[in-house]
Amino acid sequence: MVLREVKILVVDDDLDVLNALRLLLKPLVKEVVIEKNPSNINFQISNNEFDIVILDMNFNGLVNTGNEGIFWLNKIKQMQPDISVILITAYADIDLAIRGLKEGASDFLVKPWKNEKIITTLKELTEAKTSGSKKKHITANEALIVGESEAMNHVFLKLKKIAPTDANVLILGENGTGKDLIARAIHENSNRKDKPFVKVDVGSLSTSLFESELFGYKKGAFTDAREDRKGRFEAANGGTLFLDEIGNISLGQQVRLLTVLQNRQVTPLGSNEAVPIDIRLICATNIEPKELADEKKFRKDLIYRINTVDVIVPPLRDRENDITLLSKHFIAIYADKYNKSPFSLDSGFISKLKKHPFPGNVRELQYVLERAVIMTDGNVLKPDDLVFSAIEQSSNKNAIPTTNLDDLEKQAIINVLEKNKGNISKSAKELGITRAALYRRLEKYEL
Repeated sequence: MVLREVKILVVDDDLDVLNALRLLLKPLVKEVVIEKNPSNINFQISNNEFDIVILDMNFNGLVNTGNEGIFWLNKIKQMQPDISVILITAYADIDLAIRGLKEGASDFLVKPWKNEKIITTLKELTEAKTSGSKKKHITANEALIVGESEAMNHVFLKLKKIAPTDANVLILGENGTGKDLIARAIHENSNRKDKPFVKVDVGSLSTSLFESELFGYKKGAFTDAREDRKGRFEAANGGTLFLDEIGNISLGQQVRLLTVLQNRQVTPLGSNEAVPIDIRLICATNIEPKELADEKKFRKDLIYRINTVDVIVPPLRDRENDITLLSKHFIAIYADKYNKSPFSLDSGFISKLKKHPFPGNVRELQYVLERAVIMTDGNVLKPDDLVFSAIEQSSNKNAIPTTNLDDLEKQAIINVLEKNKGNISKSAKELGITRAALYRRLEKYEL
């Protein structure tokens, strides 16, 4: 399909916006239908075969929250799951647009938009539908984030949207999923890419080191302070500061961090003069979101400050389609590193990899493949060349089994909701029940 064959529905309660988009798109596409009343979306979708819907996030009402756009987005995707939906939003509502991406939107446009951007977006969506192409990697400095699964395509799309902004990002995911690579990718694709990228493992810092490392100190501030030293905030000025394992810092450290982020300035130890800072903040943690929501462990005001947008990095067990791609990627790297000839892969080799749960995620896969490349004598990697870590396998056996039907059903619902990023329609379909039935179960289990 080419752009000339595309039918587009534009839904917005601003007549000027409707007319502007119709005039822009009419010469380029097969048909443009404009709709001022969102209540007529059902009629339009039922009586036409649209390829793309351009949907405003806010409609005139008592309160404009953007939830109207999310509501109608879900309605459209229920009626026609394959249709592409582009959301229109204000710059201040980018986090809401990101939520729209989670709910199934294909892209979003920020007001005021450039006409060239709209046309480019439409061409990209049309080409993607025609070729069925998926992005297989994104650059993160010297490394690549490799993947073509639906879960990783969702991550790539989100990175494409948030990287050029200065929004603070919270990266969530299990150990070994590649959160540090995601942070680097955001920086490398941002407007600050030519400025410093500074990483700090804050979870390993004691209270005294936390302040001196992050905020710096003046000569004589404490016994071993023999000269002035800039903290990591100052070192990252103009660039990106990446705070890894943010979920492990104490409540006292959280207060100090919150003060700096609110005031956008740091005061080095031993000094009374505040130093202004200009940084883009990225944080990461392997702690579950429900634990971060516990105010006894983590301050909510700090969560709101660091989590303008969240990126959830999927575990490898949810990326089975990526295992072959990742394996070839790592094997090529290690064959070159250890001066070995290129390897071919026995079908049983990949099959054995796909059956392993990989509790250590991509990091475990990487080490398993490096070991296989080192130890094998031939140029064909076979199932016997794979030796999985006993440590990782034992750590995966700590789940407590249950035979209680309610517990099993509740856990199944939680797992499917997490897999589908909270999307009710997808989850209900996967569970084999209606949306109404799923809502009743969510209420029953207080989810």
